[in-house]
Amino acid sequence: MSLPTIRTITLGISEAHPISRQTLQAARQLLTQAQEHYYAAGYDVQTVRLSTRSLLDDLSDWSAAAILTYVRELQNVLDGLQLEYCSLGTGFACRPDFPLQRLDLLGDILIATNALSSTVSLADSEHGLRFEAALPVARLMGRLAQETTEGFGNFRFAMLACVPPDGPFFPAAYHTGVSNLTIGLQGAPLIMQALEELGADGRQALDLRQVTNQVLNVLEAQAGPVVAVGQSIAREHGILFGGIDLSPAPMGEVSIVRAMELCGYGPLGSAGTLAVAAALTTALKGTSLPTCGYNGLMLPVLEDAVLGQRWAEGRVNAHQLLLYSSVCGTGLDTIPLAGDSTPESIAHLLLDVATLAVRYQKPLSARLFPVPGRRAGEFTQFTSPYLTNTRITG
Repeated sequence: MSLPTIRTITLGISEAHPISRQTLQAARQLLTQAQEHYYAAGYDVQTVRLSTRSLLDDLSDWSAAAILTYVRELQNVLDGLQLEYCSLGTGFACRPDFPLQRLDLLGDILIATNALSSTVSLADSEHGLRFEAALPVARLMGRLAQETTEGFGNFRFAMLACVPPDGPFFPAAYHTGVSNLTIGLQGAPLIMQALEELGADGRQALDLRQVTNQVLNVLEAQAGPVVAVGQSIAREHGILFGGIDLSPAPMGEVSIVRAMELCGYGPLGSAGTLAVAAALTTALKGTSLPTCGYNGLMLPVLEDAVLGQRWAEGRVNAHQLLLYSSVCGTGLDTIPLAGDSTPESIAHLLLDVATLAVRYQKPLSARLFPVPGRRAGEFTQFTSPYLTNTRITG
């Protein structure tokens, strides 16, 4: 069995904004050394990333103009260090004292930069769901759709609900506390390999208890050494190892849906899909490894070629994906919406996601893509290599 690919090594840094150039240089050096450690151990590393504290919290007494000047300078420093991914943390709109007009500034930041990501927390376990924040978040998504190339600003933005800090995957990653290192796998091939060892071919329904056990055993065997390297790197640099997110992130033809359909319960969207999702998630959450983040299935419509195909075929829709999220992963991820979707309709979808998260106290997020100039029933025409094209929903 080949070694798993590491999707991201993410460093959460403890320094408050404004972050010094020296801190960013040290972070770049640490990430470079971490990447080299993994290369030496035989692993491919796709990206390295920085996760920071909440910009809007740390600079709450700064003017909008001063914050915009700072983030442009930050972008320039990141460009010089060849750091393509940096999270500015989350805006805690779930807090009753959070000024919702501050979300306009967040839009300005994302429109003015290209390496920076951010999120807005609409709900958490302490404050519950702040209903009046949904519409401003929806308007922000609409603005990013209209004011960034191909609406790609929404790739770097998401609504969070009950998502804890220190996950490695973007855009949901945000940091609190002392500096730490977390790892995210591109784990879809691991699930595929585990199922193939069971003789899965999609023609006969597998015993889902066997699926859970087989996937768990493969994860323990394959991800355990990844954790060991990460722990060694963290010790060497005197920081915490925050854990590994075993979520089997897909990318294009590297599809988690293709693996799910090997279980023999029909194409995604068929009866039995929920049971398959639960069986795989039970394995992801059942290992003895130190985990972090979602640690569940990721079903991003625009990042999984087979899922994009099932979406175009009409076999699955947003609320089916939300149903699957009740037993597994991230919520609604890279959902293509019509460019003329109203802010109110987007806000209602956000409320559905956040309500489910609060009800079951599980981390969910929504990364929605209103596609400018495109209507329901038409196909997307993204040129980004990170996105697959599919039919747009209403």
